[in-house]
Parts: sequence; structure tokens; C-alpha cells
Amino acid sequence: MEEKKYNAWYEETFQGTRLSLALEQMVYTGQSEFQKVEIFDTVRYGRVMTLDGVFMTSEKDEFLYHEMLTHPAMLTAIEPKRVLVIGGGDGGTVREVLRHPSVEKCVMIEIDELVVTACKEHLPSIGTAWEDPRLDVRFADGIDYVKNSEEEKYDVILLDGTDPIGPGEVLFAMEFFRACKRMLKPGGALALQSETPMLMGEVFAETQHKLRELFSTVAPYFGPVALYPSGQWSWTFCSDELDPLAPRAERQAEIAQGCRYYNAGIHNGAFAIPNYVQALIDERGKKS
Repeated sequence: MEEKKYNAWYEETFQGTRLSLALEQMVYTGQSEFQKVEIFDTVRYGRVMTLDGVFMTSEKDEFLYHEMLTHPAMLTAIEPKRVLVIGGGDGGTVREVLRHPSVEKCVMIEIDELVVTACKEHLPSIGTAWEDPRLDVRFADGIDYVKNSEEEKYDVILLDGTDPIGPGEVLFAMEFFRACKRMLKPGGALALQSETPMLMGEVFAETQHKLRELFSTVAPYFGPVALYPSGQWSWTFCSDELDPLAPRAERQAEIAQGCRYYNAGIHNGAFAIPNYVQALIDERGKKS
């Protein structure tokens, strides 16, 4: 079948790869003190947001990322009442967090208010929990918060940050991970997006080893995110007391009913480590 000719494409290049989406129309363009925010309609991925030209989320596949970042930690924690989300300006992660009835308070620390403002207006299908009274959105530096806050600690912390490039590098620094653990209750869980091992193997493996210096259990897990480079993504579960392969079955069944991707089978299978990924981790360990 002959490919339809499109008038315009939006293109992201990343470490020798290129992803292009056929563009229907630009919806929003804004510049904050931190980054350029663009939101636009595409032919196959629905409405999409980029930050500084890098694809962040789309209506088509956002559930893959947000469900996998959120539910393994939330469902392994015993009864998470206080949850901290750092980043996540599109609202998808806090949406999934607030589906858990045990949550009494979810604090979201986002450095760029423009991202939230733009997503509230132009991506309302992703951020559907902005008006939930349990949500406390603060526009601040998440690193400063975990280093200096004297507030009550958290049952679960979710790091929904950008790639470790430019300003995002600090989100993968040992100092930041250590400060996050400082804000975690005993028996709590931390989960973060940890990049694609296919194209960012060194960053992925280094992240695993940094976290292993801080936590007794560090378990990477994997799944597809079609919009992101390579299409394969990783997240990492960290805890001193919890087993990621022992989620709370009753709560898991209830949450999974409302998910489009996550379920018990996905949870268990996601923690299987491919051989090439284990080799990356082992090789990085030899350099220590």
C-alpha cells in the first residue's frame, strides 16, 4: 500500500537515531526559564508534548510509562499513605498514584510551572487528577526538597524525571539518590525511570550500581514505551525491606482492572533481566 504523503513532520534525533511523527497541527509553544515546551497533534500518536525538542509523552502510549513507573512500587508497599512524586508535570504519574485508595497525601514537586499549566490546558486526558484534594503540587526544585525538607517522610517516592542530559544530569547523581532515601520511611520503596539499556547502557548500568550502594534491594524492570528511543524502557525498584516480586495480590487485582497495560503477569515478567542487560550491569561492576 502506498504511503500517504504528509505535509509536515516533527523530528527528534537522539544518539544517532531519529524518530519522526507526522504532524497535523501545532497546539502550543512556550518558553520557560528552563526549557521550550511544545504540544502538537500527530497522525498516529494523538497529542504529543516535547521539552526542548525531546518527546516526553503522547496520548497514544503514555499509559505504558505511567502505569509501570507507579504500580510496582505502590503495590509492593504495605499500605502507602504518603507519596512523593518528583517531576511528572504532565500529571500521568500522580493520576495513577491517586487511584490507590490508601493514599492520604501525594506531594508533587515540579520545577517548571509552565509544563503543568500547558498540560492542564492541552493534555487534559493525561492529567485527570489535578483537582484531587489529596494532591499537593509545588513548583520547586525537587533536589533541594529532598536534601533539606523537614516534613514527614514518605512510604513511596517516584522519580519521574527527564534524561540525564544537561540540567537533568543531577537527577542521576548519587547525592540526589541519597537525599531521596533520606525522605523515605523505613519499609518504603523508591522507583524511578532509568532510561533505555539499549541506547543508554552505560547510564543504566551506572545507575544500578549507585543505587546498590544505598539499598539492599535494587531491581530493574522493563517494558515498552513506543515513543521513546529504541522502544524499550527501564524503571528501577529500590527498597531495604520490600520484595518487588511480592506485591499485595488483593490490591493488585483491584488496580489492574483499571489499567491498560499493567497486571499481575506483567508485573512478574517485567523483572526478568535480559542477558544483554545483565552483561551491562556485570561489566560496570568490574570497573568499580
